Amino acid sequence: MTDEFLKLTQQRRSVYSLGNEMPIYPEELTRLFRECIKNCPTPFNSQSGRMVVLYRINNRRLWNLTEDILKELTPAESFTKTKQKLDGFSSGIGTILFFIDDSVTEALQKKYPLYAKQFPIWAEQSIGMLQYMVWTALAEHKIGASLQHYNPLIDEQVHHSFDIPSTWKLSAQMPFGSIVEAPQEKTYEPLDKRLRFME
Repeated sequence: MTDEFLKLTQQRRSVYSLGNEMPIYPEELTRLFRECIKNCPTPFNSQSGRMVVLYRINNRRLWNLTEDILKELTPAESFTKTKQKLDGFSSGIGTILFFIDDSVTEALQKKYPLYAKQFPIWAEQSIGMLQYMVWTALAEHKIGASLQHYNPLIDEQVHHSFDIPSTWKLSAQMPFGSIVEAPQEKTYEPLDKRLRFME
């Protein structure tokens, strides 16, 4: 672990106000995504993580369908704030949909029954690492992002609208784009409450 890596972890923050200016070439962004999903650790080298990157029209389509669903479920007096947040996501460069391929997990459960209960947990841990890798890599290129969890409310619409295989379980959504407004200062719990050293 280098100081450079630690600086990137500090730079990675939740950015909600996004623009559609591309700080790097699209080809470089594609390479970044490919390297992250290729090199992310997975249990038993299962490689169960899946990513779908939505740009432009499809990005707006995702957040429009999310808005339609939430409008039916959110009290009218608080929906304005929700809509502002969703508009911020749809105005970015794109959104990454993260999935776990349950067929991979189920195959491992059958092959290694002793660990059957653990494989879904390990798959969740692995997709979390992939999300963090992508988020930090975006931060390195001055691209803002945040991690959203509108699933399972939007699962059915997402699968139908973007032709997603039925075995892919939606884990999270990561809208990304140029940074229009920097995140607020972050506060931290005392580290001695969170970290112990024992000899």
